[in-house]
Amino acid sequence: MSFTSPYPDVDIPNLGLYDFLFGSITEQDLGRVALIDGATGEETDYRTLIAKINAVAGALAARGLSVGDVVGLHSPNSPEFAVAFHGILRGGGTATTINALYTAADIAKQLKDSGAKALFTVSPMLAQAVTAAEQVGIPAERVIVLDGAEGHLSLADLIAEDVSAPTVAFDPATQVAVLPYSSGTTGNPKGVELSHRNLVANVCQVGLPVPVRADDRVLAVLPFFHIYGLTVLLNLSLYQRASLVTMAKFDLSKFLTLVSGKKCTFVFVAPPVALALAKHPMVDEHDLSSVRTIVSGAASLDEELGNAVAARLGTRVLQGYGMSELSPVSHIIGVDELEVSLSSIGKPLPNTENKIVDPATGAEIAVPAEGRSEPGELWVKGPNVMLGYLNNDAATAETLDADGYLHTGDVAVVDADLNVYIVDRLKELIKYKGYQVPPAELESLLLTHPQIADAAVIGVRDAEGEEVPKAFVVLQAGAELTADEVMAFVAERVSPHKKVRRVQFIDTVPKSSAGKILRKDLRAGEARG
Repeated sequence: MSFTSPYPDVDIPNLGLYDFLFGSITEQDLGRVALIDGATGEETDYRTLIAKINAVAGALAARGLSVGDVVGLHSPNSPEFAVAFHGILRGGGTATTINALYTAADIAKQLKDSGAKALFTVSPMLAQAVTAAEQVGIPAERVIVLDGAEGHLSLADLIAEDVSAPTVAFDPATQVAVLPYSSGTTGNPKGVELSHRNLVANVCQVGLPVPVRADDRVLAVLPFFHIYGLTVLLNLSLYQRASLVTMAKFDLSKFLTLVSGKKCTFVFVAPPVALALAKHPMVDEHDLSSVRTIVSGAASLDEELGNAVAARLGTRVLQGYGMSELSPVSHIIGVDELEVSLSSIGKPLPNTENKIVDPATGAEIAVPAEGRSEPGELWVKGPNVMLGYLNNDAATAETLDADGYLHTGDVAVVDADLNVYIVDRLKELIKYKGYQVPPAELESLLLTHPQIADAAVIGVRDAEGEEVPKAFVVLQAGAELTADEVMAFVAERVSPHKKVRRVQFIDTVPKSSAGKILRKDLRAGEARG
């Protein structure tokens, strides 16, 4: 049986993202600080931000940008990213956000697949950006360097042209606003078509259980090029007239200095940052008392780890869940839900329906009267569900069914109060002698060991061809631990079929920019070994 969100439905205006965020802004709010550059301390108020967005939209239109044209945006977090992104959308264009860590080949692949006609980048990444642009036929005059570089227009150049923003018309429900690419942890990245309505809806949905306020200062360390950072940090904060403090990349010392110095109140993180907040001694050297809420997303947060962060900082820690195809959030623990376990991803967002479906039989699993349900694949339906994958009808059909449900590929259970818990990825479950072993469960357990800084688990074949759990372990500085001790630690705490049967010590666990463990990299290393 399907189950709906326990939250009341929210109104979703039929507007483009620019008009939704800024169309009804008050004179008082125009004077509020919108963006604070974490590197320089420079502040941009809402009046200036909107003027710059309109100028960029006008400059792009003067260069022939039409409604629906795709523009690449390849940059770490900065106030300039926000201006460029919203300038593209204000002019009717579609922004394809590109991972700042990409190689020239990766950038070229996304530019070609998306059909981008121009590219924004930054000077430290210019070499790979130019190489990629040349490969796909984007001329140098259409490679705009946000912070300026010889031979290229800068963002300041576009703004200085002072061209009025064009009048554009489109259907917010069908016009693609942003084209992020799925992480590709299990295959080739795919362009995810998210409409203006998708983005507007998700801001409205998240804003009910997680009410960011105008007097909040929100630290923006999660990358804007990832849909989590784009929607939950950038757009939600701007809609609520909060102030965003931008960080180009995570550095623990700078992170702590910014949180304490700028008195940040809301901090959105991925689990690797939570791990540092829970275990690194440097945290005790900073006053983080301004932080009232930490929200973790992008990958699964272990309950004990989240509780350790909450206890150490004396703050509320929440967990959410989503994926690019969901704009990205579909579930979250609300700020007022004090009794919900951090092992949960929370309740479904407003305006959504869920199903949990047995992947073997296709049967729907009912919400239990008490306790938790049997596990099954989580399906989600709502206004935040993507339009589809760009030029990939087959992949779209595999993910979106005829009834509008998005099949997440995640195994979940639900309890009687409609709190949902992710068990694992369908494709990542280890099958040991017919038993299912969730890697995430073992990773969470390993992280409770005081001498283990990080861990990842995959299935590998033993001499008999049986798939067995193997742990990749990162030790705390100065720690001494043997493989046998790691295996014994796990064996004492799990069922026999879940035991870790191989251990390898490594320096770092490979992770995506969003904090997801890159199991494919670990598997590739196994294959080479």
